[in-house]
Amino acid sequence: MKNATPKVTGIGGIFFHSKDPEKIKEWYGKHLGLAVNEYGSSFEFRNAHQPDEINYLQWSPMSEGTDYFDPSKKQFMINYRVQHLEALVEKLKDSGITVVDEIETFEY
Repeated sequence: MKNATPKVTGIGGIFFHSKDPEKIKEWYGKHLGLAVNEYGSSFEFRNAHQPDEINYLQWSPMSEGTDYFDPSKKQFMINYRVQHLEALVEKLKDSGITVVDEIETFEY
């Protein structure tokens, strides 16, 4: 039976501010071999517990003026992979933690 515990299971993305995101992507592509696209670079990996499942970690430099991180004013953002997200959000709220965003669903 699959684990039903609401929890973080990994990292889904690393996003950070950059003065020149295009230059950073170019540098990482040229010198470190990252396959870059308009968003940054996606790292593909297999889930150890479900080897047929392909997962991705997104690495993205973003313009310093972006509002993508709002309401946070930090220089970086880490997105986590979560099993049973809705239940985890309710658990956080029950613990008095303020949730500042809505749950979004994407095909990927």
